[in-house]
Amino acid sequence: MTCYDELVARGLIAQVTDEKEIRELINNGKATFYIGFDPTADSLHVGHFMALCLMKRLQMAGNKPIALIGGGTAMIGDPSGRTDMRQMMTVETIQHNCECFKKQMSRFIDFSEGKATMVNNADWLMGLNYIEVLREVGPHFSVNRMLTAECYKQRMERGLSFLEFNYMIMQSYDFFMLFQKYGCNMQFGGDDQWSNMLGGTELIRRKLGKDAYAMTINLLLNSEGKKMGKTQSGAVWLDPEKTSPFEFFQYWRNVADADVIKCLKMLTFLPLEEIEKMESWEGSELNKAKEILAFELTKLVHGEEEAAKALEASKALFAGAGSLENMPSTELTEADLENGGLDIVSLLVKTGLVSSRGDGRRNVEQGGVSVNDEKVTDFKKVYSAAELKEGLIIKKGKKGFNRVTLC
Repeated sequence: MTCYDELVARGLIAQVTDEKEIRELINNGKATFYIGFDPTADSLHVGHFMALCLMKRLQMAGNKPIALIGGGTAMIGDPSGRTDMRQMMTVETIQHNCECFKKQMSRFIDFSEGKATMVNNADWLMGLNYIEVLREVGPHFSVNRMLTAECYKQRMERGLSFLEFNYMIMQSYDFFMLFQKYGCNMQFGGDDQWSNMLGGTELIRRKLGKDAYAMTINLLLNSEGKKMGKTQSGAVWLDPEKTSPFEFFQYWRNVADADVIKCLKMLTFLPLEEIEKMESWEGSELNKAKEILAFELTKLVHGEEEAAKALEASKALFAGAGSLENMPSTELTEADLENGGLDIVSLLVKTGLVSSRGDGRRNVEQGGVSVNDEKVTDFKKVYSAAELKEGLIIKKGKKGFNRVTLC
């Protein structure tokens, strides 16, 4: 199976500008391609995961990735998928976020010996002369056509600022610059970026008289059509300080039955033949498939050692085997106690399983909390210092866990 055929079989490809040419480039390792990442936070998240996996797949097939960090475009903000304007960030915040991205990307992409390049579009965007842009780039963009783009539709309802309106032009200019400076002949991105990517291929054609290509990959959606990578507490991050390896493992261990095979195909590097065998699995076998998914993805992001620890902790929690050592934990001191103990709501707050006392009380009253596998229904329930020293395993719902001990 060729590289391109495998991308199709895994359900990754959404739209392409010229399938024949793109197939030829990818299969023969002749694609120098880029994917852009705007540094809107100090960590990549699950929403970036598929793009990183795609870059890794294509690099393994001999193609050369360019990871474009949007230090310049982040000064504007991508309106795609937004109903409101993004909060403006300082230059210092953007630079800090860029540095964090570089470190995380290196787990997926080999940047050694010219195998890949990492660039920041601030290098060319921040020094642009406004009049020059208007004269050199402006004539090649039709406002009427831009306004029909999907990325602007939601914002048009609430009011699209001129600042955001320029985002498509800036992204197109990125492709134009990368084509000239690095021989970049392809751009890949999420399916919501299609209009911006076409703008880039058109600018290259009009300004340079040459062809460049674009391919979008399917967004990671669950069976209900919602973007994956969100929990009640927020995004699932790749930074272990924001989302621990255990929590990351548990997120994938708990995906819906209808989503597990799709996630295995789109995100893991397991052979398709192996995954296809799992399509007929049911019950406990399907749970095994989820475990495989969680282990493979945790290994990709955090390394095999952390994946093994997360698997061990998960087995201890659900199967009564293995070690709880690697489960998220909270250490309390005597100073944390109130009258020699702590009530269940305080424990929920201190472990971060709930955001407030009111939230904790609601969870207890609704039957969503247990301690050492015993459901707690009284929100005034107090645990003594002796009980805390022995250690308590607190569960909130199906996905929230914490081991509490008193030092």
